[in-house]
Amino acid sequence: MSVEGERPAVDHRVEDALWAARKYYLHGVTMDTIARELGASRSTVSRLLAYARDVGLVEIRVMPPRTRSTRSEAELAGRYAVHAHVVPVPTTASTVERLERCAVYTARLLTSVFDSDMIIGLSWGTMVNAISRCLVPKETTNCQIVQLNGLGNARTTGMHYAGSMLSAFGSAFGAYVQQFPVPLFFDSPRAKELLLRERSVRWVVELQQSADAALFSVGTVTDGMPSSPYLSGYFLDEGDFASLAEDGAVGDIATSFYRLDGTHDGVRFNARTSGPDLDQFRQIKHRICAVSGDHKVDALHAALTGGYVTELVIDEITAHVLLERHP
Repeated sequence: MSVEGERPAVDHRVEDALWAARKYYLHGVTMDTIARELGASRSTVSRLLAYARDVGLVEIRVMPPRTRSTRSEAELAGRYAVHAHVVPVPTTASTVERLERCAVYTARLLTSVFDSDMIIGLSWGTMVNAISRCLVPKETTNCQIVQLNGLGNARTTGMHYAGSMLSAFGSAFGAYVQQFPVPLFFDSPRAKELLLRERSVRWVVELQQSADAALFSVGTVTDGMPSSPYLSGYFLDEGDFASLAEDGAVGDIATSFYRLDGTHDGVRFNARTSGPDLDQFRQIKHRICAVSGDHKVDALHAALTGGYVTELVIDEITAHVLLERHP
């Protein structure tokens, strides 16, 4: 690949970084030679190359021989008809390290999926918040970020919980951010029905349903305590837990609940949640799910079985547990 045009002026950092990266990675020119041509020091060239990697001008891939991760990807793809990305992690990796590695990988994957004139729906929670801290900036036009489930509870609107996360996505892609100004859970199905009739709220729901991509993790109902947003003050009462248990709920996507077989019809609590209708959700082209943690395995299996996921990012340890537990 040839270098087009003349060497850029030294005060244009992006152009300099791209020029240096082409010389170094495509043509094998040494840093010392690039420094002489650029009229700068070798350390300056090193910083330009690092900058090129950080902002996504350069993507480095390591292509090892077939490993346990690639075998797991093939098995997940065959079993669940999903495009799987299994992230290698050390066997001694902590829960936090596993989550962070998945977040970094997902952020890179999202950059390749999300482009101009697209709408992406975000389900807020621990994993998506971690992804927001790892985003690689990408210049797009006419893009929108829309929140998939509400935030408010009995004491607060809750906007501070997810505001910085949504802003990070908007800044990374130069996209307009649309929050969903409704409670996470409604007091009654009637209250939900009335609020969703409001034009300003209905417009956000229609934007959600028009999304080209969705980014989410799965929540889990374990030992009477659902995960993720519920830990931020959105508590359910004993009757709610009993209803979920009676209806066989094992997990949720953006606080819309489903059973182990992937079905959701008849889960009564869904009539009070702000999450998306899961039948409508399945119409979104790219449904990117990032999961880390053995406690998520049953909920993930159910989501995959229900066809709610098209692209899965999962750490190697969690993938192994999933394949062992649900053969």
